[in-house]
Amino acid sequence: MATDVKISMTRRLAAEAIGTGLLIVAVIGSGIMAERMTDIVALQLLCNAIATGGALVALILIFAPVSGASFNPVVGIVGIFTGEATVKDTLWYALAQTVGGCFGAIVANLMFDLDAINISHKIRSGSGILFSEVVATVGLLLVIYGTIRAKRSNLVPFTVAAWITGAYFFTSSTSLANPAVTVARSLSDTFAGIAPESVPMFIVMQVIGAIIAIALIQFVFQSSPESKS
Repeated sequence: MATDVKISMTRRLAAEAIGTGLLIVAVIGSGIMAERMTDIVALQLLCNAIATGGALVALILIFAPVSGASFNPVVGIVGIFTGEATVKDTLWYALAQTVGGCFGAIVANLMFDLDAINISHKIRSGSGILFSEVVATVGLLLVIYGTIRAKRSNLVPFTVAAWITGAYFFTSSTSLANPAVTVARSLSDTFAGIAPESVPMFIVMQVIGAIIAIALIQFVFQSSPESKS
């Protein structure tokens, strides 16, 4: 998810903030709409997953040429170890993504006539759910960097959306897999919300997932001497 170095940091940070914000609008907004349309939880989750996947494709496609469209601090963490990002840039990106995501939560709440900020009371805890976040994060990062290593960067929007849409259903945590998104979702007491007290451990699990992913990416997708010749 490389970017043009000629693009100013201000523009890149704006792209990451706007993109993450609009992603949160899709995540929270579709969750609220689904809750209002049906009482069937499985159908609510399906609506939420499809809307999120669709938004991801569109947002990555339009913002990737500007900022790389990671919308996710753990992508930057992996990028540091693969030589595709710096610590400084990753920290700035994480800040922009978190701030943008929080504004996105406010926008989603206001769209549905809710208080701009209504703190979530949805506790997400338990060993299975926390382990699930590790799995979801590892899988997401393998999908991103595996697609890039296969020289198919143009397919990243679709492989990422496919993973996230599927992971809504096959992970017990519904695959937040993103610290910035996790923080933002704590600001909406709706279907996609997460209680603030659950946020720290989710982020810890996501970082652990990133560390595991770094090792797997470097081992599995490392270029061999034969492939370079």
